Amino acid sequence: MTSNTQTPATASDRFTRLEDAGRDFPYYNGAPTTITTAQWLLVLVAVVVAFLLLALPIDWPGEGLAGQFLPALLLPGLPLAALAIVAGRHWRAIFGKVGTRELRLMLGFALLNIVVSMSVGAIFKAMADVTPNAANALLAGMGTGERVGFFAKMLPQLFGEEVITLLPFLALLQWFTRNLGMGRKAGIIGAWLVSSLAFGLIHLPAYDWNLVQCIVIIGSARMVLTLPWILTKNIWVSTGAHVINDWLLFGVGLLGAGLVANT
Repeated sequence: MTSNTQTPATASDRFTRLEDAGRDFPYYNGAPTTITTAQWLLVLVAVVVAFLLLALPIDWPGEGLAGQFLPALLLPGLPLAALAIVAGRHWRAIFGKVGTRELRLMLGFALLNIVVSMSVGAIFKAMADVTPNAANALLAGMGTGERVGFFAKMLPQLFGEEVITLLPFLALLQWFTRNLGMGRKAGIIGAWLVSSLAFGLIHLPAYDWNLVQCIVIIGSARMVLTLPWILTKNIWVSTGAHVINDWLLFGVGLLGAGLVANT
């Protein structure tokens, strides 16, 4: 692991309306440190292991939601630990400050994603069957305390979903630009598309293995949620948008289920 001076991206290499000026993606261009292909493979192995620990039916210690907090915490924890091993103190390069602008971006992109998801979902539903998220029915059957725990558990889990999406994004960006010789813009588009596709595929168990739905609806939602990352290079912003998005969707779904039950 060596530290290098980054070659700044030129104006022609940047999406000027989609990226904040003065900040670039870390690692792919040698700053704030170089991560080799072998080191990225270690990080990606940690990503896969963390996801499997969450997805597989493992009998974790603790009852109910308490036992589910451990895999939710490991989802971001293991990949970030691997990143810290290969990048040293520069593992924090994926984070940024959170101020008023960042909070506004979180809310704005969350609302944009809801509009896009509902629009794509409506079009998809007109042409094919849509499978509901099994978590909606699970949430509807919970008591108040369990529901509070469910929404609390979403915080580390959704942060983890950002980690396991955006670290592969950075690995892909480096591979596309350095190994395949693609330009920066093409590398960003490629990393954006492939990481969004992968995000859709990991949701297959939640949607009864409806492949097309996961690719089209979940994949398009992920593309929107990655936009604040492309804009700010700050994982807190995309995480905040993701949390607001899911809290609103699950909250509205829970409210709707309650209204139906009371009629």
